Amino acid sequence: MRPTPRKALAASALTLVAMAAVSLPATPAAAVVPGKAAPAHGAAPGKAAADGSVSRKAAPAAPAASAASAAAGCTPAQVVADGGFESGVSPWTQSSTSVITSRTGQTAHGGTAFAWLDGVGGTHTDTLSQSVTIPSGCAAATLTFWLHVDTAETTSSTAYDRLTAKIGTTTLATYSNLDKNTGYVRKSFDVSAFAGQTVALAFTGTEDSSLQSSFVLDDIALDTSGDTVPPADSTRTPAAPSYTVGLTGNTDGTVWTGHESATFTNASSTPLGEVYLRLWDNYHGTCSAMPITVGNVTGGAAGALSAGCTALQITLAAPLAQGQSATIGFDLGITVPSGADRFGHDGAFSFIGNALPVLAVKDGAGWHLDPYTNNGESFYSLAADFRVTLDHPTSLLVPATGTSVDVAGSGGRTVTTATASKVRDFAWAAGPFSKISGSSAAGTPVNVYSVSGISSASAQSMLTTAKTAVDAHAARFGAYPYGELDAVIDNSFWFGGMEYPGFVLDLVSTTALTHEIGHQWWYGIVGDDEYNSPWLDESFTDYATDLAQGKTGSGCWSSVSWASSAEKITNSMAYWDAHSSRYSTVVYGYGKCALHDLRRLIGDTAMAELLKDYATSHWYGVSTTAEFKAAAQAATTTDLTSFWTTHRIEG
Repeated sequence: MRPTPRKALAASALTLVAMAAVSLPATPAAAVVPGKAAPAHGAAPGKAAADGSVSRKAAPAAPAASAASAAAGCTPAQVVADGGFESGVSPWTQSSTSVITSRTGQTAHGGTAFAWLDGVGGTHTDTLSQSVTIPSGCAAATLTFWLHVDTAETTSSTAYDRLTAKIGTTTLATYSNLDKNTGYVRKSFDVSAFAGQTVALAFTGTEDSSLQSSFVLDDIALDTSGDTVPPADSTRTPAAPSYTVGLTGNTDGTVWTGHESATFTNASSTPLGEVYLRLWDNYHGTCSAMPITVGNVTGGAAGALSAGCTALQITLAAPLAQGQSATIGFDLGITVPSGADRFGHDGAFSFIGNALPVLAVKDGAGWHLDPYTNNGESFYSLAADFRVTLDHPTSLLVPATGTSVDVAGSGGRTVTTATASKVRDFAWAAGPFSKISGSSAAGTPVNVYSVSGISSASAQSMLTTAKTAVDAHAARFGAYPYGELDAVIDNSFWFGGMEYPGFVLDLVSTTALTHEIGHQWWYGIVGDDEYNSPWLDESFTDYATDLAQGKTGSGCWSSVSWASSAEKITNSMAYWDAHSSRYSTVVYGYGKCALHDLRRLIGDTAMAELLKDYATSHWYGVSTTAEFKAAAQAATTTDLTSFWTTHRIEG
């Protein structure tokens, strides 16, 4: 999705944030570049915990404890020695004798001593560290410390001076002069991923050339507790879904009724006793008047609706063991509301995106039942096969995901059958469109469908753009796999543009259409959790759009100005729905600028190879921030730790 200046940010702020650890994904079944091995997936990272004060997400990638150590019993312990600094210096290592102190100018959180990093008012760095051993076999390992930030800086937008907290080689959080406060704030992090290891707990404070910032630490503790618990199975399931759909449309294509079935396999070692259907477009109605209705369920029993009636629980007839498959079926009704939206009708033209129920994803974090967001996307699903039959009046053209075949029906009707393999969703449109077609230089069939009011010159321009864009992206990231490509053009779209596999909605805009076609790779082929990691498709797609249009992003990072210390490129849609005016600026703008900076740092050739290899290794799979960071680090001998910190890419 590409926001435009006319985009109306009407979504209300979300106040409930489900914080969950990023989990180790299943290795996707994907093609491998000849002569190159696909990158191995790392261990499940940790996460930061909120405690009612100020908290920051931290997803460190840590080596897993050995099987032997994981089997050991838990001996609860607090493993930081002299975390209150009341016994002197040992076993802490400090950069100068003035770090651990009780001198005037600052006060302790408890007792009389504390650690005072920086506060010089000139170019300066202080460090404080201690080696700690985190026992194995415990369910919980929590690092806590109290932090006070005192600064003479007056800016409300620029982080001049910083404090970084690390465990091992993993950055847990970075604080700055923007985090100034009048007292101490407790920070808390789940570091259980480091169980069974001896690692350095380290704090580094840096000041620039003027105006002091003091970072004062006290009462540092790392507590372990709880008996051993088996790790959650991080395998994504239900896997290999296949959907068969038959729908009949009314005379104007605004109402569709019929049947859908979904066949799937439990890929997890944990028995699967239920699934959830995402009824995304119920956001556009109410729970008492839902535009998406499901009834007469077979293969299971319908349960409660949740997430604003966008998730329907279905209890399976019998739990599935790993490798077992099942099929559920249900009657389906779709009523398209008025409005030029990704699910709506603009007069005689209907746009039907995210209307087909799809299976929610379950992994080590549990079921992903995130709310719908109108500010971006929440849509997270695994690659699936679709066979969709649409019976409609012959007067309506029906562009759709996949490859379509039309046959004559009865009574002035046409039956369009669309088949699509390894796609994450299915969308279509219906209306008296004008259609023009062509093929890209590489042979991809491209169709442009225009609503009334779009000139033939504009339609032809969009056809040329689409043909150029699909080949440009394919050359960089891998061959386009979805057969034909349909672009539906309407200048009334308030949202700018919207991507679906093999099918995009767009304004008359070369940049917007190039962007949405880029999503065929970054969201379509290389999937991601769009609610929790929107940068993985939007930043990457805007970067790809720049490349396709010959833009280098030179100097774009120099225009970056953060609104707060909490603002990160990698924030979730929960954050952006509460800060909607900043979403496009940061995720699209700053995100692509960060990727341009990464290219300049590691080199054009290395960056091109990184993205093509990364796409190949995640072909039809799911990308995570941790995996991309690991792949980027493997592509260069330059330590990227400071790059991620500077560009606020966490995870």
